Amino acid sequence: MDRVESYVWLLYNIYRTLLIIYVLMSWLPSVRESYIGELLGKLVEPYLKPFRRIIPPIGGVLDISPIIAFFALWFVAQGLIAVIGMFA
Repeated sequence: MDRVESYVWLLYNIYRTLLIIYVLMSWLPSVRESYIGELLGKLVEPYLKPFRRIIPPIGGVLDISPIIAFFALWFVAQGLIAVIGMFA
């Protein structure tokens, strides 16, 4: 694996982990109001907002937009690696 590809996967894994932590923090609202919760919100919410606009919560409660955001992030990482592979 090329060095640039490994950096793409590293960034993908870091951001995916941030997304997972942020989604899990939704079960504990007081944690989201902490410094770390606010910091994660500033990093993750801009990415999740477009998905939340397109996909409404199911039953007004269950938000599945992060699941779609995970798939989109994976496709973007795969696409970047494919483009990098074309030029390498």
